[in-house]
Amino acid sequence: MRLGEWLRIDEHAGRPLFDQIRTQIIEAIRTGTLPPGTRLPTVRELAGELGLAVNTVARTYRELEAAGIVETRRRFGTFVARADPSDSAMAAAARAYADVARGLGLGKGEALRYLEAAFDD
Repeated sequence: MRLGEWLRIDEHAGRPLFDQIRTQIIEAIRTGTLPPGTRLPTVRELAGELGLAVNTVARTYRELEAAGIVETRRRFGTFVARADPSDSAMAAAARAYADVARGLGLGKGEALRYLEAAFDD
């Protein structure tokens, strides 16, 4: 699959280029466009397809790997991870948030208002 065919970069957007690529790859994984085990193009290949600096794409891959979204296998390439790490991370964060809210005597509705406000910031 050629990522350069559907990845869209807006050089005038207020977001860094590496972040635009990162969020689009994450979205493609979540929607199934990039299923687990899919081999991603090399850093040089994707940089060439998108007309970007190699370092921009390398940073994207490093951040995705640090988050557990992709995995690099020496000599074989970079692949979409088999499991979505956000599932377990978000479930743990939600449990911790709920515990804190309960400890402060807040109900579900009050706790959700804080969460919504955080997303609006």
